[in-house]
Amino acid sequence: MDQRFYRTGQFARKAAVSIRTLRYYDKEGLLAPSRYSESGYRLYTDRDLVDLQQILALKFLGLSLDEIKALMRPGRTHMSLQEVLDQQKRMMEAKRSQLDNIIQAISEAEKLLRSSECDWNSLVNVIQAIQMEQNRDWVKKYFTPEQMEQMQKLTEESYSEEARASLASRGEWTEADQEQATAGWNAVNSDIARLASEDADPAGAEAQDVAARYSNLISAFTGGNPEVAGGLNKWWQNYGALSEEQKPFKSPYTAEQRAWVDKALEVYRQNNR
Repeated sequence: MDQRFYRTGQFARKAAVSIRTLRYYDKEGLLAPSRYSESGYRLYTDRDLVDLQQILALKFLGLSLDEIKALMRPGRTHMSLQEVLDQQKRMMEAKRSQLDNIIQAISEAEKLLRSSECDWNSLVNVIQAIQMEQNRDWVKKYFTPEQMEQMQKLTEESYSEEARASLASRGEWTEADQEQATAGWNAVNSDIARLASEDADPAGAEAQDVAARYSNLISAFTGGNPEVAGGLNKWWQNYGALSEEQKPFKSPYTAEQRAWVDKALEVYRQNNR
């Protein structure tokens, strides 16, 4: 089938957006026309319509233009229309779930107010529901919606119901928790990279200190729960089975670094049985 091209006005009418919007998205590097005519007219295609719909959906979800631009970066793997819509549906459902939690808290407060039983605690419940949903937004500073979606898939595939229940019982993972964990892992990973590059003895004192810190960070996450520990191992196994394009983030270790730290951890476990 021959590819059809639309001039800016035609494409704007087809997509029900303004010409000004199209030109603005072009200027911001979000949606450039597929080509230009010999006379210099912008020309769009049906594929551009898919990209425009994705931009508008992400904007509706509250993402900034910079965040959308990161998701729509050149060279990304183009998804089919079905894949795009399926992804957007899941994102919309997650947003709806957040709003439903807040609406439920407000409805309960209204119910108490009508029965003259409303007190400040009911308003506290509303505030807590809103804050809980807002606290989840900090994750967007670290991961794109695509990354979060892929990590959620890995979690559902890797952790048992018992393990997920154990993790959920600990309460909300906050930005402060993330910053503390990130600082700890950055320090450990920096030492692993250095020692592996020096081909340091995995049984040496410095290597065993790194192995101990590594193990403590893992234990802090698993809480000593074997179900959670098993799920974490399976998570990384499933991560390793993904192609580089599918992985939600780059592996923290090279093959050589992974081999070195595995040896150091093996010695550490043998010494601490």
